[in-house]
Amino acid sequence: MRWTRAVVSAATLSIMLAGCGTGPSDRPGVAVERPHQGGAVPTTVVAPPPAQAEVPKTDLAWKNCTTPTLNLLGLGPAPEGLVLECAEYSSPIDAAGSVLGNLRTGAMRARLPQTPTDVAPLVLTSGTDRSSSATLAGLAVGPASALLTARPIVAVDRRGLGTSQPIDCIPAEVRRGLADNAQFAPGGADLTQTMTTLSQDATIACRDYLQPYEGTFDAPHAADDLEQLRRQWQVERIDLLGTGNGAKVALSYARKYGDHLARLVLDSPEAVGADAVTRAEQRVQGAEAALTAFAQRCIGIRCSLGPDPRGAIADLMNRASTGGLGEVSANALLTTLTGFLGGARADQATRITELADALSAAGRGDRGVLANLILRENAATASDGQFVNRCSDTQQPPTPTKAKELADQWAKKYPVFGRSTAIGLLDCVAWPVATAAPLPDKLALPVLILGGIADPVVGNGGQASVTGALSAAGARHAAMTWQGWGHPVFTHSGCAQSALLTYLKDAKLPADGSACPA
Repeated sequence: MRWTRAVVSAATLSIMLAGCGTGPSDRPGVAVERPHQGGAVPTTVVAPPPAQAEVPKTDLAWKNCTTPTLNLLGLGPAPEGLVLECAEYSSPIDAAGSVLGNLRTGAMRARLPQTPTDVAPLVLTSGTDRSSSATLAGLAVGPASALLTARPIVAVDRRGLGTSQPIDCIPAEVRRGLADNAQFAPGGADLTQTMTTLSQDATIACRDYLQPYEGTFDAPHAADDLEQLRRQWQVERIDLLGTGNGAKVALSYARKYGDHLARLVLDSPEAVGADAVTRAEQRVQGAEAALTAFAQRCIGIRCSLGPDPRGAIADLMNRASTGGLGEVSANALLTTLTGFLGGARADQATRITELADALSAAGRGDRGVLANLILRENAATASDGQFVNRCSDTQQPPTPTKAKELADQWAKKYPVFGRSTAIGLLDCVAWPVATAAPLPDKLALPVLILGGIADPVVGNGGQASVTGALSAAGARHAAMTWQGWGHPVFTHSGCAQSALLTYLKDAKLPADGSACPA
């Protein structure tokens, strides 16, 4: 039996501010102004700052994993003094007890020699976008280390990703077909129909492999794994940072375990309550904006892509889509572009030449360097674990007919990323659609939200849905926008890190609408 199931404005790239916005607010951490009611005089109720997170009383058994981690991720040698430590702990498959047994959850801690040992760590989850440990390693190898200097950071990998218990369930030929958007399917078959078949094959294989716990890879179960870490540490509260899809995990934690949160930061949050098409269009808008910013920087340094880098990349994408780049498919090229543009490396802007030279060489027929980049980005963003987790979180994927319509429309509207993104919407079409994860209904905690104007991983259209959900839960919040390209914000912007540190210290939010320069 087969499993089957039968917008937002583009980001602007204008750099409007030269400084870090208006800076932190001087008002109290939690101040609520009541509206007029029946002629009553407005009053301001000032609540005490939320309690601080605590230093773990019983820590994990950490082991140094600096060199193997950086080698695996292709991040080069470790900066002087950087220590990455890995550990694992056991998490119930289902905290409610409907499925017995445990899974191995992986965690990684980053610290520098000057990182204090008597402060609570910041817990990081990046959800399914890439492993949390890879996001943390990207921050750690870059120059923007203010956050890591002040706090140890502990990344918790989602089930089947990174250092957590792996998932190996998709047949190799199906995995390759999904990675290439079925471009090399034999016989000139319709891509959308072939992608639907590939999705069915991958879904059957993975759900059979995972039985009886195939339904435990969504955001609420990922939140349960974070709660298990808190219990392992024997602390009452934790500080939590969710980036991209990880913001959905963080909101699930706030819904289920909000009393155990000291601070909550949502960096580049994925839209909540949105269907797959809406989220995909937000993502492709961010990718096109990030590519424009990359091209502008490329022109500035006279990179090897010539005077029109964007045009050169669009030409490469067209050649890839018609087989002109050999075994490099259009979707493989897209994966590489979004992987680079959305990379967590804090030194990303200094690596423009690396990508430009690889693309230029591929255009001349030398595809070796680009092939290596494709392998690296596929491993980072298209593993079997990501397929299972991503599909578990997907809401309302399009039908094959709708995907075909979108492919034609988006190819014109978003010339580099549109067509491949639309066809890729079908990779989860056969996965049974679960109900949307419930959002917090009450949250007495100020929340910091960070977002970028050119985010190729989630776009910037999801913030409105997130702030709406927080307002509905009664949570005070403030958003800060970074004027650069990349994902997530905190790994790239020292200004955002400064605001984050202030918030972690005393729960003081910046003025809502503040901005940080690129």
